[in-house]
Amino acid sequence: MRTTVTLDEDLFAKLKDDAHERGISFKAAINEAVREGLRGPVPQPEPYRVRPWSLGTWPGVNMDKALQLAAEMEDEETLRKMRRGT
Repeated sequence: MRTTVTLDEDLFAKLKDDAHERGISFKAAINEAVREGLRGPVPQPEPYRVRPWSLGTWPGVNMDKALQLAAEMEDEETLRKMRRGT
Protein backbone atom coordinates (compact mmCIF):
# COMPACT_ATOMS: atom_id res chain seq x y z
CA MET A 1 0.00 0.00 0.00
CA ARG A 2 1.20 3.43 -0.81
CA THR A 3 0.79 6.39 1.51
CA THR A 4 2.45 9.67 2.38
CA VAL A 5 4.01 10.08 5.81
CA THR A 6 5.75 13.16 7.18
CA LEU A 7 8.73 12.28 9.36
CA ASP A 8 10.65 14.52 11.73
CA GLU A 9 14.19 15.22 10.55
CA ASP A 10 15.83 13.22 13.36
CA LEU A 11 13.64 10.15 12.64
CA PHE A 12 14.33 10.39 8.94
CA ALA A 13 18.09 10.51 9.60
CA LYS A 14 17.97 7.54 12.01
CA LEU A 15 15.90 5.41 9.64
CA LYS A 16 18.11 6.32 6.69
CA ASP A 17 21.29 5.44 8.65
CA ASP A 18 19.72 2.19 9.90
CA ALA A 19 18.74 1.17 6.38
CA HIS A 20 22.21 1.96 5.06
CA GLU A 21 24.02 0.09 7.88
CA ARG A 22 21.83 -2.99 7.46
CA GLY A 23 21.87 -2.92 3.68
CA ILE A 24 18.09 -2.74 3.35
CA SER A 25 15.79 -0.29 1.61
CA PHE A 26 14.41 2.76 3.37
CA LYS A 27 10.93 1.28 2.88
CA ALA A 28 11.97 -1.95 4.65
CA ALA A 29 13.50 0.04 7.52
CA ILE A 30 10.27 2.01 8.01
CA ASN A 31 8.11 -1.15 7.85
CA GLU A 32 10.27 -2.95 10.42
CA ALA A 33 10.27 0.06 12.76
CA VAL A 34 6.48 0.37 12.58
CA ARG A 35 6.01 -3.39 13.16
CA GLU A 36 8.31 -3.26 16.19
CA GLY A 37 6.45 -0.28 17.59
CA LEU A 38 3.06 -1.94 17.14
CA ARG A 39 4.27 -5.13 18.85
CA GLY A 40 4.61 -3.18 22.05
CA PRO A 41 7.17 -3.52 24.77
CA VAL A 42 9.06 -6.78 25.07
CA PRO A 43 8.24 -8.40 28.41
CA GLN A 44 11.25 -8.43 30.69
CA PRO A 45 12.05 -11.67 32.51
CA GLU A 46 11.71 -11.76 36.27
CA PRO A 47 15.01 -10.94 37.96
CA TYR A 48 16.85 -13.97 39.31
CA ARG A 49 16.63 -14.12 43.07
CA VAL A 50 18.89 -16.10 45.36
CA ARG A 51 17.01 -17.79 48.14
CA PRO A 52 19.09 -17.99 51.31
CA TRP A 53 19.50 -21.40 52.88
CA SER A 54 20.61 -21.96 56.45
CA LEU A 55 23.59 -24.29 56.75
CA GLY A 56 23.19 -24.48 60.47
CA THR A 57 26.07 -24.30 62.91
CA TRP A 58 28.38 -26.83 64.49
CA PRO A 59 29.26 -26.59 68.16
CA GLY A 60 32.78 -25.29 68.67
CA VAL A 61 33.20 -24.13 65.05
CA ASN A 62 33.43 -20.41 64.42
CA MET A 63 32.27 -19.95 60.80
CA ASP A 64 33.79 -16.46 60.77
CA LYS A 65 37.11 -18.23 60.35
CA ALA A 66 35.97 -20.86 57.82
CA LEU A 67 38.99 -20.42 55.51
CA GLN A 68 41.37 -20.70 58.42
CA LEU A 69 39.58 -23.87 59.56
CA ALA A 70 39.78 -25.34 56.03
CA ALA A 71 43.51 -24.60 55.88
CA GLU A 72 44.09 -26.24 59.26
CA MET A 73 42.13 -29.32 58.20
CA GLU A 74 44.12 -29.51 54.96
CA ASP A 75 47.38 -29.23 56.90
CA GLU A 76 46.30 -32.04 59.24
CA GLU A 77 45.45 -34.26 56.26
CA THR A 78 48.81 -33.50 54.61
CA LEU A 79 50.66 -34.40 57.83
CA ARG A 80 48.64 -37.61 58.17
CA LYS A 81 49.55 -38.64 54.61
CA MET A 82 53.23 -37.80 55.19
CA ARG A 83 53.29 -39.99 58.30
CA ARG A 84 51.75 -42.87 56.36
CA GLY A 85 54.22 -42.35 53.53
CA THR A 86 51.49 -41.85 50.94
